[in-house]
Amino acid sequence: MIKCENISYSYEDYQYNEVEVLKDISFEINEKERVLLFGINGSGKSTLLKLLNGLIYPKSGTYQFNNEIVNKKYLKKNSKTFRQTLSLQMQDPSSMLFNPTVYDEIAFGLKQFEFDELDAKVHHWAKLFKIEKILKTSPLTLSGGQKQKVLLASLLCIEPKVLLMDEPTAHLDPPTTGWLVDFLKELEITSLIATHNLSLGKELGERAIVLGEKHQIIYDGEIKTLLEDSSTLIEAQLLHKHTHSHNKLEHEHYHLHDWK
Repeated sequence: MIKCENISYSYEDYQYNEVEVLKDISFEINEKERVLLFGINGSGKSTLLKLLNGLIYPKSGTYQFNNEIVNKKYLKKNSKTFRQTLSLQMQDPSSMLFNPTVYDEIAFGLKQFEFDELDAKVHHWAKLFKIEKILKTSPLTLSGGQKQKVLLASLLCIEPKVLLMDEPTAHLDPPTTGWLVDFLKELEITSLIATHNLSLGKELGERAIVLGEKHQIIYDGEIKTLLEDSSTLIEAQLLHKHTHSHNKLEHEHYHLHDWK
């Protein structure tokens, strides 16, 4: 379904310096596979998701979706189908909400892709996400958790085959995070979820891809095996070192943070 071969991406900063963001990235994701993309901030997770969503293009290497190379020519011809098939949830839900009401937000994609029974579908997804009571409310006035629910409803109502998510719990409180984890576990959909939170990730998939600070893949395999590989976790900076004092004695050790 998704295949990346030797993808690299860079951009030019305001001083005309070339800034490398992704380097020689290669992996495949099969249909219905659930994959977690781990890495610290700045490792390239968000850039990779934007590339897979066709918002940017690799400087070198190839990205294939359903055995076709995704580039400007491909998207010019297949934009509508591609946009319905792959949905991207960006890290800040506010950046993706732009309609006057929650109802309009959910209805927008349904209109664009010419779904029938629009009103019934809006209410179905609103009920599923427990946001029926705020359908007439401006999405910009909502809490972070409510915005996230509205955004997900608007993305999933068009029935995508692939869901790309960038730090989906970044703006959520613990109860809403728990709700989202349970919801995503029930979805029968191909997914790639980017996070730096190992304990959250192990709830959401079986496979992990890890980006290191040099913007390369340093691990691709089972999450269970990754959690037992302290050297890779330390290299990826996914373990945190803290100093503790006990009876006036100080010591340091690594641990990961829990989402609960």
